[in-house]
Amino acid sequence: MASFEFPVRVRYHEVDAQGVVFNAWYLAWFDEAMTEFLEHRGLTYRAMLDAGYDVQLVHTEIDWRAGIGWGEDVVVAVSTARIGTTSFDLDFAVRRGDDTATCTARTTYVVIAVDGSGKREIPRLIERALGTPAPLRGT
Repeated sequence: MASFEFPVRVRYHEVDAQGVVFNAWYLAWFDEAMTEFLEHRGLTYRAMLDAGYDVQLVHTEIDWRAGIGWGEDVVVAVSTARIGTTSFDLDFAVRRGDDTATCTARTTYVVIAVDGSGKREIPRLIERALGTPAPLRGT
């Protein structure tokens, strides 16, 4: 399955004193991209919550290859890397227009109940939205 691409234009406040995107913003971009990825696959976050489920980030590994500056346009590519019993992994790649990956990451999410009672097996509605695992190239 092809990856989903979430467009991002680097905003002034996302750039640090070194003139590149501050590392914490990547996690925010990945969170937004994950939500849009699920919606693109037919599952809005609201529908997931209404069904009694949420997802919780439990682990991320990020590798940076190049900085991105203010005003640059990039995409955050997202694909499903793994689906387990209660958790799944998404791969992310931040790419410039020439398809150069400036950053890659893999994030593990655990499915939890919205009532606070803990983790749950991945329900069919989330599994369908995740699709078949196909890790991004270069991750």
